[in-house]
Amino acid sequence: MFKVAVIGGSGLLGRALVGELARQAGWQVVATTFSRPAPHAITLDIRDARAVEQFVEREAPDALVIAAAERRPDVCEHDPALARALNVDAVRTLAAAANRCGAWTLSISTDYVFDGAHPPYRHDAAPSPLNAYGRSKLEGERALLEATDLGCMLRLPLLYGPIVGWAESAVTSLVPAIAASVDGKPAVMDAWAIRYPTFTPDIAFVIRQMLEQHARGDTIRGIMQWSGDEPMTKYDIALRLAEALQLDARLTPQHTPTDATPRPHNCHLASDRLDALGIGRRTSFDTAIRQVLGAFPWRGDTAT
Repeated sequence: MFKVAVIGGSGLLGRALVGELARQAGWQVVATTFSRPAPHAITLDIRDARAVEQFVEREAPDALVIAAAERRPDVCEHDPALARALNVDAVRTLAAAANRCGAWTLSISTDYVFDGAHPPYRHDAAPSPLNAYGRSKLEGERALLEATDLGCMLRLPLLYGPIVGWAESAVTSLVPAIAASVDGKPAVMDAWAIRYPTFTPDIAFVIRQMLEQHARGDTIRGIMQWSGDEPMTKYDIALRLAEALQLDARLTPQHTPTDATPRPHNCHLASDRLDALGIGRRTSFDTAIRQVLGAFPWRGDTAT
């Protein structure tokens, strides 16, 4: 029996990962949650070091995946203490506890550890985050690699996938404004920052392949990266969403950055290390977003 603990199993990525791993014969998955109830999940506040240590000691997983984080840049900017507690201190505690029981730890990081000025970025490029979110995730990377020799960071870009509400992903969060523009004033969409939307079921597939390597005794260590390969601005994404929803949206591109929290221009992550291992899967955006929208039926209701 190969046992995997998924920390943050009720989140956007966590749900996709739990679903992927639960389908593997001979694998046992134990998931944790905090703010969102989930069937069969264990409630765990990862800011509580003693509770984390007790959980890891009790469950004794073979591998532990950290999918819990504070991922909202504006929240991190205004509450750096919360960002540090979740993105740095909790990662260190989890990794150290996993190391004591001999478990491999995989933690999720972000393309925002880079400043976006010189893409594409390899895993060994010098980080230079522009905002508190990127700084906290970079500190979290260092904390993990200091806490365990059995550790791996997986940097990811903008995520989207099956949702429980429009706001859960920065991709689907555009839907309410797109819908409102049909009969209201045009929706202004950022056409400056270039992102690489990446489908959470594809990431879950990648992580499962990484876990399989560990189960075979060929553990991946250090920093890895995975990314979708379709560059898009929010304006581009909004056009594709409107087409998928068959909405005659009125969209206006904004060609200069307007976010209060600084964001990088283009942090394209090179995925060559995983590609070289034969690890990976990429679903086209148009195919994937139709799956997402089809599973969250469009009724013209954009309040949630």
